[in-house]
Amino acid sequence: MAQVSVDKDLCIGCSLCTQICPSVFVMGNDDKAEVVPGADASQPCAKEAEESCPSSAIKVEA
Repeated sequence: MAQVSVDKDLCIGCSLCTQICPSVFVMGNDDKAEVVPGADASQPCAKEAEESCPSSAIKVEA
């Protein structure tokens, strides 16, 4: 199963990932993206969010 992570130091809080893939990403209390616990990172939208992230904060690994 794919693993997904968000580097909080790189995240700029633009929320693009939550718009692209709301089943995997949510905005946390710190206004930075977080991975939904238990989310299925193998969804195509997770990879799309990784590729679209302006700060390259998202990593999806197979």
